Amino acid sequence: MKKQNDQIWDVIVIGGGVVGCAVHRKFALMGAKTLLLERGGDILSGASKANSALLHTGFDAPPESLELACIQNGYREFMDIKDKMNLPLLQTGALVVAWSDEQLAKLPGIVEQAHRNGVMDVELIDKEEVYRREPKLAAGALAAVSVPGEAVMDPWSSPLAYLTQAVKHGASYQFHCEVESGALEQGMWVLQTKKGEFRARLVINCAGINGDIVESICHPSPFQIKPRKGQFLIYDKAAAEDINAIILPVPTAITKGVLLTKTIFGNLLLGPTAEEQDDRWKAEVKEEVLEDLIRQGSKMLPSLHNYTVTATYAGLRPATEEKHYRIADYPEKQWICVGGIRSTGLTSALGVAQHIASLYLQNFSPLFEFNPPQEIIWPQMPVLSEYHQRDYQHEHNGGIVCHCELVTRREIEAVFDSDIPPECLGGLRRRTRAMMGRCNGFFCSNKVAEIINDRFENTLAVEVLK
Repeated sequence: MKKQNDQIWDVIVIGGGVVGCAVHRKFALMGAKTLLLERGGDILSGASKANSALLHTGFDAPPESLELACIQNGYREFMDIKDKMNLPLLQTGALVVAWSDEQLAKLPGIVEQAHRNGVMDVELIDKEEVYRREPKLAAGALAAVSVPGEAVMDPWSSPLAYLTQAVKHGASYQFHCEVESGALEQGMWVLQTKKGEFRARLVINCAGINGDIVESICHPSPFQIKPRKGQFLIYDKAAAEDINAIILPVPTAITKGVLLTKTIFGNLLLGPTAEEQDDRWKAEVKEEVLEDLIRQGSKMLPSLHNYTVTATYAGLRPATEEKHYRIADYPEKQWICVGGIRSTGLTSALGVAQHIASLYLQNFSPLFEFNPPQEIIWPQMPVLSEYHQRDYQHEHNGGIVCHCELVTRREIEAVFDSDIPPECLGGLRRRTRAMMGRCNGFFCSNKVAEIINDRFENTLAVEVLK
């Protein structure tokens, strides 16, 4: 898209993960001139691209914490806006299953904490009720905590909807635009990036895994990112029929543990692991860890042995040395930090954005004038959910290109005419699901390459020798 380096922005948001997109949207809807800068080639290029895609109630969040408030405010706002933007939700509920006497003893405390957090429909159920709801679980479950409000969402279309709505209200963005340095000069932030210089009156650091490095542009970072890797397995779509709810383990002091859940795309997901590492950028999938994941999953759901693993992936969480969100505002420096947003970020993003807007309005002298839109525009996102009506079910769709994920030619072509067209192959895949099925593009990549043509660097094309 067109560079706008000469413009003075009210707000620059650094980082195009789910939280950055939500914050960007919030300030745009308030009427600020807002720019988002992302170092990757698309939104969700960092930690946000690999998550469990769950909409959390906050039943197990630390009581009276900022994280809990953001989760629950985010949950409420998502439920309020999802239909307005055509965002799918699979309302499965969740079961926290105890498999040992030690875990069983912890269940009443989980219910008590949930009620303290205001999630009053959480209840303890006995093993007979567990197996009535989940007949294919392995033998040995003793009881469970039922959490009806937990749900499965689209982890990619939702953040894209936030950014799309921001753009429709005059906001802008730049991909491949890593922020390298900056300085506050005469009441104006001047940021140096891979695409030149950008100016803004307020900077909001939502850089995720790179958050402490970006924070050091303003001042010595009060926290250090300690990347935590999570590895996941995706099973073939038939496996998703073997569970009804999200199956959660009883958490430990270190991790929430390995879960089983349907995905909005019709598969079954198993994971994540929780592994500390130093590398911020490489999230390698390791065979021995995945084999252990399969063993853990099969102990909960023996029928997993009957299904094929169709995909594996790993992601990094921007954890810090403390187990809470690292959000702080610095009015004298015209800077707000949004750091340490861990696994709950997909749900809490809209709530975090509300909190950041409140911090600005309450603690900052006015740095710019808001010009809120007279009417809110609600973009309609393409539905990629297996559980909702898809484009291939409608006429004149151009035919199915990706048969694994039932992606039509019309869907692929439409993303290039959208407000935020993909600028890389990964962006195309996330927007359409093309080449993300069980064959990983083996059968459809040639057709996809033909449709892409010269819209961006086409890594699928092969030169024909004559």
